Amino acid sequence: MSATVLVIEDSTPIRVAVAAALTEAGHLVLARPDGSRLEHDLAEARPDAVLLDVMLPGSDGFTLLDVVRRRSDAGIIMVTARDGVADRLHGLTEGADDYVVKPFEMAELMARVGAVLRRRGGRTDILYVDDLEIDRDEQTATRAGNRIALTPTEFRVLTYLAQRRGRVVTKTQILTGVWSYDHFDPNLVEVNVSALRRKLEAYGPRLLHTERGRGYILRPWASGQASTRRTEVPGIDGDPP
Repeated sequence: MSATVLVIEDSTPIRVAVAAALTEAGHLVLARPDGSRLEHDLAEARPDAVLLDVMLPGSDGFTLLDVVRRRSDAGIIMVTARDGVADRLHGLTEGADDYVVKPFEMAELMARVGAVLRRRGGRTDILYVDDLEIDRDEQTATRAGNRIALTPTEFRVLTYLAQRRGRVVTKTQILTGVWSYDHFDPNLVEVNVSALRRKLEAYGPRLLHTERGRGYILRPWASGQASTRRTEVPGIDGDPP
């Protein structure tokens, strides 16, 4: 993944939502309801960033902040409903890189995570799907060490699918996300997906699949290779299976 992010948040809905958003953004996420495993997680996962709630059961976020600073060089974002100036100053002066107040917009939180990672030297511009590596900064894609020759449009389609890997994406969603317009000829999607599939499979097993009547999905093959091969179905609108 682009970066490893440890999320410590006692609210289950917030923890699940933040973990899902970070995963979709291309990060490897470890989510905990409290800091009881913090030292173990810092040593084993070596996170690039820590999202740390202040009001936690057991040790509060300010106490855990000190542990992170002593044992890790991870970027730290405090996430809390306590919006007083004194609390913000406390967190920032004790070593936090940023402070986000609840309720927050998920897009803002993701932007702040990205900013902290960039300041800390984390790579936020690379996406991985098994042995496929997509470098959004260099606008390149490689598989098993082999450079894949892609047109600019094919690269945008591949990046869009990789950011949503493991999820079925419709043609309309791809048209809107890649071309910023949903009334273009859907054949644009079919042509680019077919080309991508052919180029990706030149260097390894199938990653890009067609879901009949639904759309397309980019998913890792190694974790479910056998079941994936058994459930493949013919393509839609003339796409190969």
